[in-house]
Amino acid sequence: MKLMGLQKLTLLDFPGKMACTVFTGGCNFRCPFCHNASLVLRPGEGAELPEAEFFAFLHKRTGLLDGVCVTGGEPLLNPELPEFLAKIRELGYLVKLDTNGSFPDRLGAILAAGLADYVAMDVKAGRANYRAAAGCPELETERISRSIRLLTGGQTGYEFRTTVVKGLHTQADFTDLAAWLAGAERYFLQGFVDSGDLIGTGYAAFSPAEMRAFLAIVQQTVPNAELRGI
Repeated sequence: MKLMGLQKLTLLDFPGKMACTVFTGGCNFRCPFCHNASLVLRPGEGAELPEAEFFAFLHKRTGLLDGVCVTGGEPLLNPELPEFLAKIRELGYLVKLDTNGSFPDRLGAILAAGLADYVAMDVKAGRANYRAAAGCPELETERISRSIRLLTGGQTGYEFRTTVVKGLHTQADFTDLAAWLAGAERYFLQGFVDSGDLIGTGYAAFSPAEMRAFLAIVQQTVPNAELRGI
């Protein structure tokens, strides 16, 4: 398993848990607003974290941390992911998996095997705008729909989240997202932040008032939807 970094403590990424976050390299999307461009575009350039070193860290943190967040890039690109998650769980840790939802078969296998306790899936935009938001002209949005159905119809804890970007999203996106994610348990609209490591250029954050207006649209069908980072 190719690991590209480790955040040793997070109190925010895994709801209600003290966790660490491990980063995988590479992604099949090219979202123009992506804040981890170096991990996505140049995964071979950074210093790799040896898997043995990562598991040695977990052994030392037994009893101190509750869980491990596995993020990317896109972790489901890695065929070794199920074995990797199983090793984490064998040490007694809970697992949170971040994904873009474009590999529903792989996601379904992980859920069926009980290898994830919580899944955070990025839903990039409304369906008409999805290919542009993901930077993938050939993307089949039905793959995203299948992953949405897996999570909403399953027993694993989950959340959906959309990073809202001026220059990319419009009100039409949120009208469609409200229909697409109707009845979801948890959905967050996240404010865009320019990390300085973006794939594209020319993007900005919406104002808090604009974000609240988008939230009001999705709350018509997802009453528990919230703003994050505003």
